[in-house]
Amino acid sequence: MVRNPAGFWKRLAANLLDGIIVGLPIALIGYLVTNSWEENWFTTAANVIYAIVVPALWSGYTVGKRLLGIRIAKVNGGKVGIGTMFLRSVVGGLVYFITFGIALIISAIMVAAREDKRSIHDFIAGTYVTTEKLA
Repeated sequence: MVRNPAGFWKRLAANLLDGIIVGLPIALIGYLVTNSWEENWFTTAANVIYAIVVPALWSGYTVGKRLLGIRIAKVNGGKVGIGTMFLRSVVGGLVYFITFGIALIISAIMVAAREDKRSIHDFIAGTYVTTEKLA
């Protein structure tokens, strides 16, 4: 059951905060490790690990989501885990890549327009983003 869904702007702001607070340092470390901005396997791997592991270990929060008081939750009320976050991040990302970003645009419209604010990667993983704190 979807309760108190977080809207488009809050989700976007949380992603931007994650990019600034976590992504930029990861990119800098990646450059130092690989000596390249373009072919940087380290940055890609670290970002994927962050997107999967941090929410699974931190009750659906990332740094940006925590700062804005939103978190990823399972629709069925269960706890998000590694498998859920893999589906949401990696499989969802592949869908966006395969469709040349068209599915990403559709997802943004879904979050803005749908009452439950769920996007394509939320449907793939059985998740939503909520403003509810843990009990």
